[in-house]
Amino acid sequence: MTTEPVRTPVDGPAPTSGRAPTSGTASASGTASSPSPAVTASSVPAGAATAPTFTAATVVPPSLPVTVPVTAAAASAGTVAATAPVTSPVTVPTAGPAVTDSDGQPGPTAALPGLPQALSSRARTLAGAVRRRCADLARIESPSGDAPRLNALAEELAAGFRATGATVHREPGPAGDHLVLQWDGQDESLPHLLLVGHHDTVWPAGILNDWPVTEQDGTLSGPGVVDMKGGLAALEGAFALLADLGQCPHRTVRLVVVSDEEVGSPDGRRLVERQLRGAAAVLGLEPPHPDGRLKTARRGSTRVRLTVTGREAHAGNDAAQGVSAVDELVDQLVAVRGIAGQPGTELNAGRISGGTRANVIAGRAEAELGLRFATAEAQRRTLDHLARLTALRPGAKVRTEVLSSRPAWPERSANPLLRHVRSLAAALGQQLDGAPAGGAGDTNLPGSRGLPTLDGFGAVGAGAHARHEHIRIDQLAPRIALLAALLAVPLPRLRDRSEG
Repeated sequence: MTTEPVRTPVDGPAPTSGRAPTSGTASASGTASSPSPAVTASSVPAGAATAPTFTAATVVPPSLPVTVPVTAAAASAGTVAATAPVTSPVTVPTAGPAVTDSDGQPGPTAALPGLPQALSSRARTLAGAVRRRCADLARIESPSGDAPRLNALAEELAAGFRATGATVHREPGPAGDHLVLQWDGQDESLPHLLLVGHHDTVWPAGILNDWPVTEQDGTLSGPGVVDMKGGLAALEGAFALLADLGQCPHRTVRLVVVSDEEVGSPDGRRLVERQLRGAAAVLGLEPPHPDGRLKTARRGSTRVRLTVTGREAHAGNDAAQGVSAVDELVDQLVAVRGIAGQPGTELNAGRISGGTRANVIAGRAEAELGLRFATAEAQRRTLDHLARLTALRPGAKVRTEVLSSRPAWPERSANPLLRHVRSLAAALGQQLDGAPAGGAGDTNLPGSRGLPTLDGFGAVGAGAHARHEHIRIDQLAPRIALLAALLAVPLPRLRDRSEG
């Protein structure tokens, strides 16, 4: 099948950032100067309805009757809000039987009859704009640790979410800015709903030169499309969908987007932890299982640097005077592999370096280890062993350093949040379930503390961290609709002290 180029549907050459240029720019504090769109609320003739917030201002006919007022931020082209197709006035239908759950009780959308059909229909309309948005975000390279590139993407994300009504705060970080966003809800007395995501990827700068973003055979492939720019684009689409329907979230929604998740969120964790206080539930935007199932538990993970110091010497003339740090590191890794072979623990030696030349006894060597744990006990036991490592040869020194750590999030037998999501999915005509995941993420923290937590609300696809990374285009609309329903529909009681 011929590859179809993915491009932003705006007049003129597409900008490199994925958004049409405007005269306004967003500041680090989350404020923006006024852009100059073709159509704004003030330019609509007196007595006429204003242009919808989530349609391209450049193509709205003045006579088109619409229901949602435009904002200056929403007029920035390139975002889902600006590239969504123009639609007729939206009225949520009220007919149709109420959906019941497995116990025969009224389903979660009973209080909003007709909403599931409206969400599914509008999600199908928005799916093309979300696909293009994901492609544009993937074209902005954002490797972990590259602050300039991460900040450029943070600016782009801030503009997109601001166009959907969010207030945006840029939080400086040592390796790139994080974002903290908030949307007001219908009932602000309720505990907030927290979503967590990230905009860094594992892919190095320049990867697009030999692996461009490509659409082919029903998939969109490219670096970072599934982990997790597809999830960020889908959420932007979900908020655009709600506004298109004249709806807003049932409760306050907060979103934390960190810039260092792929290296364990050593700095971003503080922001996630800060927003956990008072949260009713936590949803993660990581990709689901390849079959679409959500993630109901995660293994713990820890990154450890193992550093060995030896003594340099000439490898031919004075070899006996030297102590090889490389040899010591190799022996230590064999010992560590034995430790990690215990039940509930897995080890990946992800990076090894050491030595200077073949004719010099290596004076220094190090390895970065990735460890996964099924239980908190396995994590504690293994890290205690690593902390007590000692040199195996005279003259060598061994040091272990924990770079980042996430606690294990165990699966729980009772999961009212998963039951709620399954009911919502059923009302939307979707079949959905959940299962534990092998990887770790920012949802480990709330999950390990017993907060109602689910992950995997990102785009459906496969190949995270691999060259076959891709998302399934046909699954974008169902995921957008599900996210929008989760935002709009009241949460059930998820724990004894929950207020919502």
